[in-house]
Amino acid sequence: RAGKFTLVYGVGLHHAGLCDHDRNTVEELFVNGRIQVLVCTSTLAWGVNFPARLVVIKGTEFFDGEKGRYVDFPVTDVLQMMGRAGRPQFDDKGVSCVFVHAPKKNFYKKFLYEPFPVESHLRDVLHNHLMAEVCGGTVKSKQDAVEYLTWTYFFRRLLVNPSFYHLDDASTQGVQEYLLALVDKVLDDLQDQGCVEVGASFAVDDEDGEAGALVDSVGPTTAGRIASYYYLDYRSVGIIKEGLLELDAKSSQEPASMNLCLELAAVLCACHEFSELPVRHNEDELNAELLAQLKQRHREAGVAQGNTSGPAAEAGAEAGRGRGVDGG
Repeated sequence: RAGKFTLVYGVGLHHAGLCDHDRNTVEELFVNGRIQVLVCTSTLAWGVNFPARLVVIKGTEFFDGEKGRYVDFPVTDVLQMMGRAGRPQFDDKGVSCVFVHAPKKNFYKKFLYEPFPVESHLRDVLHNHLMAEVCGGTVKSKQDAVEYLTWTYFFRRLLVNPSFYHLDDASTQGVQEYLLALVDKVLDDLQDQGCVEVGASFAVDDEDGEAGALVDSVGPTTAGRIASYYYLDYRSVGIIKEGLLELDAKSSQEPASMNLCLELAAVLCACHEFSELPVRHNEDELNAELLAQLKQRHREAGVAQGNTSGPAAEAGAEAGRGRGVDGG
């Protein structure tokens, strides 16, 4: 109704809640110049190419339902929205207006007129990358892992901007100790989750054929190979492993009262792959109703104690929808 009312005044509304017919109508009217103003969400800048002479970004924050507060748009999103300004076939320039909170004004001015350095975030996801290299045979020892890091962009930025990566000592020895400590921590985490095995030390022959320094061997486990092949998060390996062990123990104690399908679904829903699954507006109520129909019991690893707004709840609800649960 709102879209029908605003179209009379030359203003179109574009968002994910429109049906296909309404969305196509608004897009066609704007492209053909029948309406001069299009009010849309930030995702339009990524999905559809609708250039305009003037782009107005009325704010640089959005409400994150998972965090329960307003957060800043990623810089890449702001750039994409600004990039819609300018029609190459009609205009020789485009105009973009960014309305921003006063304390952040200088930040965006600097962002627009001065290039920002690109930093590496490999350290945040190093576990999965290192697990893949171990399974692929590239990394067979801790020393191999350290040498692997020296060929990454992370290592280049580590030397240029050590404070960003919390490196206190930028000397050669300090960098070596930093990398070794990082590799030790990552491999320990992978070993705790059952993805790799850190074996006994072995001697590496030097150029003269004599025994050199001792290094710790690193090899993949069967679970690690499976996780690497199917691109599973290393933490999911530990969750599945512990969940299956608990199910095995529970089945031997209470085989009659156990619903294997629900128990396995709870284990899968606790995996980290579902952590980015969003819960849309009012979907928590639908999840609560669906989970009640599924008659799931409270459990620590699955959907627990009325939690209907988290990733695990959403995953469980999606599993129920896929099975066609209808309340029976």
